[in-house]
Amino acid sequence: MKDVIGMSQRDRQRYHVLRMVNEGKLKLFLAAQSLGISYRQAKRMLGRYRLQGAQGIVHRSRGRPSHRRLDTRLVDRILKLSAGKYEDFNDSHFTQKLLEVEGIRVSREMVRQLRRAHGIKAKRHRRPRRHHKRRERRSNEGMMIQVDGSPHRWFGKDFPPCCLISAVDDATARWLVGFFIEFECSYGYFMMLDQLVTKYGIPASIYHDYHGSMVRNDSHWTIEEELAGEREPTQVGRALRTLGITSIPASSPQAKGRIERHFGVQQDRLVAELALRGIHTILKANAFLAGGYIEEYNRLFARQAQSPELFWRKPSRDLDLRRILSFHYQCVVGNDNAVRIGGHIIDIPPGKGNRGYAKAVVEVCQLLDGSWRVYHKDVMLATAPPTPIREPIRALCHDRPGVRARSKSRLIYMASAI
Repeated sequence: MKDVIGMSQRDRQRYHVLRMVNEGKLKLFLAAQSLGISYRQAKRMLGRYRLQGAQGIVHRSRGRPSHRRLDTRLVDRILKLSAGKYEDFNDSHFTQKLLEVEGIRVSREMVRQLRRAHGIKAKRHRRPRRHHKRRERRSNEGMMIQVDGSPHRWFGKDFPPCCLISAVDDATARWLVGFFIEFECSYGYFMMLDQLVTKYGIPASIYHDYHGSMVRNDSHWTIEEELAGEREPTQVGRALRTLGITSIPASSPQAKGRIERHFGVQQDRLVAELALRGIHTILKANAFLAGGYIEEYNRLFARQAQSPELFWRKPSRDLDLRRILSFHYQCVVGNDNAVRIGGHIIDIPPGKGNRGYAKAVVEVCQLLDGSWRVYHKDVMLATAPPTPIREPIRALCHDRPGVRARSKSRLIYMASAI
């Protein structure tokens, strides 16, 4: 049985041209031009053809093991780490840990090939992407911030889910703020805004979804709203308006695809990192994020903005950020100069000249630390110690099913659920 020589189409073309040269039908310099090689290289190939025939055309390394192949013991170690310590890591993440932690320098493609060859499937199935119109990034950092919350079992299948609140810059993909909280709510977005403004400044706009904390989703209109022809915003929406931040709701998850992809990366990499360190509580997870993980993420995934000028606006000195980022309610002071709200009673001391505030409409604020303040025409009248921040607001909207709320404070409660 004759030996079978495997030849590519490129080898077949070279064999055909060199055979014509050997039979005197083509000049060698024309053959070199046809094959796109130098005259010297064509001369060497012709010599091998005359000595070995078709075998001389085939690359001499074909069929031989590569000198760049990994040592068998190293392959076994990589596969052992892949099946054990780094079982939950994807190919890129695993390659990074091999270099940084284990001191093994291999390419991601090599890791992928080893894993697939030994039956280790990809961590996520890549579905064909649907067509969506591309939106250009903003040109400056701070021009648009994408914010969202991602409920997920961040600590593994054996632990209850919680929510990761994130703020990502649209121009640079920098992860600006990130922390875990029990569930997505107004309190979480207030905390995010507090960290964002304190650390970076006030952005020009915020891109978000239609979550009830950001946008009014209920169908209730107060008499005042009907007369004005517009509805009062949510608590977070009011804070954005007060800070001069443009609120932009996204009509679909794909519209804010950059932060959606951000959460996809975190549900892959961050879950594995938390499991590797045995972190199963929100407190420890937040400490891990603040301890360098966010900076490491930005080092790998952030990019340069088109324009180097920062678009952040520095807060003015007279800006009371604690008051802005708090839960606001309008109440009417009782005849006993006390405000009753959500089961709490706040006594208001007399003003100048023993002035009383009975029947006055006041603004009651619960700060993020749970403490209370009462304002009348921007003058703080009273304070109260902290109480738990909870969600009694919608329950206070109606005394009975089908009965419209009667007091102005209750109407504001309905519009401002946590």
